Amino acid sequence: MMNQMNNQTLAFGKSYADAFVKAQSLSLQSFERIAGLQMKAFEDRMNAAVQFWSEASEVRDMDGAKAIWPKGVQLAKDNAETMYSTSQEVLGESLKTGEAIGNLMKDQFETTADTVSKQTTTAAKKASR
Repeated sequence: MMNQMNNQTLAFGKSYADAFVKAQSLSLQSFERIAGLQMKAFEDRMNAAVQFWSEASEVRDMDGAKAIWPKGVQLAKDNAETMYSTSQEVLGESLKTGEAIGNLMKDQFETTADTVSKQTTTAAKKASR
C-alpha cells in the first residue's frame, strides 16, 4: 500500500515537473519573440533618429530650421506610433503565452483529477469486496 502511494506521488511529481518545464519553455520562447519585436522597433527608430539628426546638424539658418521642423514632428509622431504598435504586439504575445500556459496547466489538472478519480473508484470497488 505504501509503495503504491509512493509510486503515485512520484508519477504525479514527474508529470507536474514535465508540465512546468513545458511552461518554462513557452515563457522563454515568448520572451525571445518579444525581445525580437522590441529590438526591431528600437533599431528602426534609432536609424530614423540618426538620419534626422544628421540632417538637422547641417542646418545653419532659420530657413533650414523651418524646413526641418516638420520632419522633427513627423519623427516624434512615428516614434509614438511605433511605440504603441510594438506595445500592442507585446501585449498580444503575452496574452497568447499566458493562454497557452493556462491550457497546459488546465490539462495537467484535469489529467490528474481523472487519474485520482479512477484510482479512488478502483480502490473503493476492491474494498467493498
